[in-house]
Amino acid sequence: MAKESMTELDDDGLVQKLAEAKQELFNLRFQHVTGQLPSSTRLGQTRKTIARIHTELRTREIAAAEELAASKETK
Repeated sequence: MAKESMTELDDDGLVQKLAEAKQELFNLRFQHVTGQLPSSTRLGQTRKTIARIHTELRTREIAAAEELAASKETK
């Protein structure tokens, strides 16, 4: 998933993508342990995707908190 597409999604969409990525990581780990995974590079890619989604969610959380603090200061 490209960074641009993550910023276009709403919060619910990001949470959905996070759940899908975590499920994919679980499946890949299971395949790896049972010897059915031909290449382990997809494991690293999926972990990085999960980290990117977490980063985007955290960035939005911080922005919302700063906006709330700024609105309280103006009152």
